[in-house]
Amino acid sequence: MTGTDATTLSDRIEAMLVARNHRGMADVREQLAPGYLLRAAQRISASSGRVYILTGFPVADSFETDGPAGAMALYRLCQHLGSDPVILSDAQVVEALRNDFNCLSLPNSRDDDASAGAAADMLYGAYPPELFISIERPGSAADGRYYNMAGHDITARCGGAEPYLVKANCPTIAIGDGGNELGMGNVLDSLSKLNIQPAVSTCDELVVADVSNWAAYTLCAVTRWLTDPKASTEHHIQEDLEYLVARGAIDGVTGDATPTEDGFHAGEGVRLMQAVHNALTSGVRA
Repeated sequence: MTGTDATTLSDRIEAMLVARNHRGMADVREQLAPGYLLRAAQRISASSGRVYILTGFPVADSFETDGPAGAMALYRLCQHLGSDPVILSDAQVVEALRNDFNCLSLPNSRDDDASAGAAADMLYGAYPPELFISIERPGSAADGRYYNMAGHDITARCGGAEPYLVKANCPTIAIGDGGNELGMGNVLDSLSKLNIQPAVSTCDELVVADVSNWAAYTLCAVTRWLTDPKASTEHHIQEDLEYLVARGAIDGVTGDATPTEDGFHAGEGVRLMQAVHNALTSGVRA
């Protein structure tokens, strides 16, 4: 497949990811250069060293299923490709994942940015990143505070993460579905039209979707397709959501302890991945 054909296919799948447009991400997508899924997948394929995957969006006294499930999928992908993935998150998420994934806890959310920055410097000095990925992690607004989609200030539970993106001296990928996540500063003009407090941090490649997990699942499929165009679209959507709920996660929209993501049943993600697989395997080849 030529570069032009691959970009066209990537653009087609990018549109599929925002087809519902219930949070305006289809409109936001118009500000991004087509082919960002392909470019992000190429970044992942090219990485053979340490890959940091940052996630975790606090909801009530817990954390939401959207984000960690996608991080788990990206972690497995990186392992499959031979790189060295590490999930970065709050202590609550790390406790949920630590038995099956290599994880590191972020500084306490009450620490200031200087303390978090020092922690990031120490980690990156000892284990420098070759790639940094953020998925569904709150990003600070222009006033330095963190907000959820309803506009509520959730700063008390969201500190300690932003410096890990800012200080990453490597390619950076960010995934979001609402505009208040790390990396969304790439599309601030479009986000200004939405009724939210947008995040202002930027990244090298931003991937938007109706649900952040769906972007991660799709990014994994595209990355695998780059190395084997006939590969199956591997996923563990239902199992991963059940795994997270059993360890304390809740749906970020409904607030229920159910194996759903942003109010959508796991079957929605499964159907999307089948459509992605069909698009990848039926793409025009040179």
